[in-house]
Order: sequence, then C-alpha cells, then structure tokens
Amino acid sequence: MSFNAADASGAGGSGGDVATITAMGAHPLPVITAILMRDTAEVFESQALEPDTIVEQARSILEDVTISAWKVGFLGSAEGVSAVAEVLSDYPDVPLVAHLPAITWFDDEDDLQAYLESFRDLILPAAEVLVGSQQALGELLLPDWDNERAPSARELAVAAAEKGTPYVLVTGIALPPSRGAQPGEPGSEGWVDNVLASPQGAITGEKFERFDTSFVGAGDTLSAALASLLAAGQDLHLAVGEALNFLDQSLDAGFRPGMGGVVPDRFFWALPEEDPEGEPGAEGEDTAPARSPGLPADSEPPPKRRMH
Repeated sequence: MSFNAADASGAGGSGGDVATITAMGAHPLPVITAILMRDTAEVFESQALEPDTIVEQARSILEDVTISAWKVGFLGSAEGVSAVAEVLSDYPDVPLVAHLPAITWFDDEDDLQAYLESFRDLILPAAEVLVGSQQALGELLLPDWDNERAPSARELAVAAAEKGTPYVLVTGIALPPSRGAQPGEPGSEGWVDNVLASPQGAITGEKFERFDTSFVGAGDTLSAALASLLAAGQDLHLAVGEALNFLDQSLDAGFRPGMGGVVPDRFFWALPEEDPEGEPGAEGEDTAPARSPGLPADSEPPPKRRMH
C-alpha cells in the first residue's frame, strides 16, 4: 500500500508509485494524501486531503486485502502524517519504506517545519528504511547541522536510529570527477553515490555517473521499487541493490514528455530490442520483452508494448 500525493504529471507521487510497483510485478494499493498542482518542471502548490479521507481510503482496502509492505511518500500536512501513522500502528509487522522528497512547495515555513516534525516523530519509529537525498535527509534528521561539509550516510543513519529507523538509503551523494577524465568522457561530470547505511556504517550501495539532466520522480521510483521487493520477501541489502539497478535502467530509458524534466521509464524491460540499424524488432527476430524485475523466473513475460 502506497500513501502519496496525486501527481498529474505521472512522474512521481501516486502515479509513479503505481507504475513502479506494477513494473516490479506487485499489485499497487494507492492511497491519495494530497493533490499536487505541477508540471514536469516544478510543483506550484499542494492541496492536502482531510485526514479522515486518507484514513477511510486505507481502512476500506485493508478490511478486504492483505498487504505485504507499505510505501510512504508525501503525506500532505502534519495532520495527514498523523492520520497515516494511526493506520500504520495497527500493522507493526509489515515492512515500511518511508520516502522523504525535497519539499519546496509549502508557502509557510511553519507548516513545513510542523510537517517535518510530525514525520520524524510519527513515521520514523515505524519505518524499516528511510529513503531520500543527502540534502533532504539532512534537513529532516540534522536540522541544526552547522558543518561546512554535508553529513555522511553513517551520521544520517545514527540520527535516524535515534528516532527508531534502523536504516537509511541516502541518494545524491556527490563524488568528484574521475581523475584524468576529459570533458565528454565517461566520469568527466563526476559520480553520484547512493548508500544504504546503519549506525555502524555503510552496508551497500551503487554509484551512478552524473549527467547534466534533471529527472522527475526518481525518489518515488527507488522507494516504491524497494517496497515491492521487501513485499516479495527479499532481504533488505539485496533489495536495495536490485532497486538501485531498476532505478538506473529506468532513468537510462527515461523520456521527456513535456518541457521539464526527464521521467523514468519503469517499463524499460517491456520495450522490444532494437536491431543494429536502430529499428525495433528486426524482421524474423523474436522481440518478446524481458520479464518484469519483480516476476518469478518461471512466469510468463508481459505482453509486447512500446511506450516511446
């Protein structure tokens, strides 16, 4: 079950969760917490749903369907956080992946701080892993940080553990360019590290080459993929590696539907392979797509489709 905002761009929010969870071979149960007014470039404002509306959506499904994992995204307001935490408290054994996006759309700073405080106090004690960029997690977990350098993944994990979350998955950790790389060569733009950490230190992670491209919905894609894998019973450190790989391929196959950022293509694996001439599915060749990353090995592959 995913708690997230409705995002009409389809890049992130509830729509991004549904696409990712489906691509991973799981069944999404989306609960809307807010409505984002946005395009593919920016969020203009958000409208939070009433807490009772959020709870009623979730309770109606939970009385009917047994769930295997939670994914929490943007919850609309401090009151929305409290409403979701009330639901989560009834299912303490279901793994929870909490994602904190970079929230830039609150008009009132007091509202933002109230939201972050509620998230710290009510969501983190229930979460198995907290996912977010180094900057967003720093603002949540170490708001009084005054060092010139950004907090490390381990330092963020220590702060998260103090609130009850045993693991953090920190994204967007900037690394320097490869030594000797010339402009335009691989590694010349530097690298971005993504690290799963506990208070004892880094556990696993993956480095991606940094490109001069703005992506929309990457955090929701990563966290929803991770929740799907945990729902299937995957161990956390293995699930993180597979989720990061899924994100990398989704971004590599991403497309720009509007004038803003690039949207991850969560169904990259369903596209027919191109022949050497660049034409999809050369005549006489089998162009059946690969299986979804979340499907069992003996399952039937999904139907052929082309999204681009």
